[in-house]
Amino acid sequence: MSSSRYQAVIFDLDGVITDTAHYHYLAWKRLAEAQGVPFDLAFNENLKGIDRMGSLDLILASSAKRYTAAEKLALADEKNLHYQELIATMSAGDLLPGAVAALDTVRAAGMKIGLASVSKNAFTVLERLGITDKFDYVVDAALIARGKPDPEIFLKAARELGVAPADCLGVEDAVASVASIKAAGMVALGIGQADVLTQADVVIPSLAQFDLNAY
Repeated sequence: MSSSRYQAVIFDLDGVITDTAHYHYLAWKRLAEAQGVPFDLAFNENLKGIDRMGSLDLILASSAKRYTAAEKLALADEKNLHYQELIATMSAGDLLPGAVAALDTVRAAGMKIGLASVSKNAFTVLERLGITDKFDYVVDAALIARGKPDPEIFLKAARELGVAPADCLGVEDAVASVASIKAAGMVALGIGQADVLTQADVVIPSLAQFDLNAY
């Protein structure tokens, strides 16, 4: 058993457990360029941790055209369809190093495990990866009114897991996402670079370095 003080660990999906960032990039790039908006990897960094409509707004802000709400919804659906085609090829081989071991470590410690991803395709991705049964609760992003950095999604996960936010460890890879964890009153474990994820309480390069007793 772990001596950790937490009762639950709530993970993000993209960039933490698996890397669907490239698929998102390809789908957004195709949409942006079809709208005459330049799109590259540097701009794509601005979309990390941001939900679909928020990402679309950032992309279309560079366009001279003004879009109606209906047009934006249609474009978001178009991007999502392309993204779904891309992730249909995913398998357990797309799990990031240390991901399964980290989930198993939390489970062995008797803690609950949640998923707080803004991706509306999270359930599909978990199924493709073969790890759906490792989570006690997966937040349905379609039911979340406010995206990260708002704490709503993490507070929802904690509530459904029956654990106080202060007793949760949140695991994220994006600046907006770490801000969401902190706003929820949880301890934040950042996955990535310490000079980028400055709000995180602890930062490790990947889940391959996950040590539940160290946070």
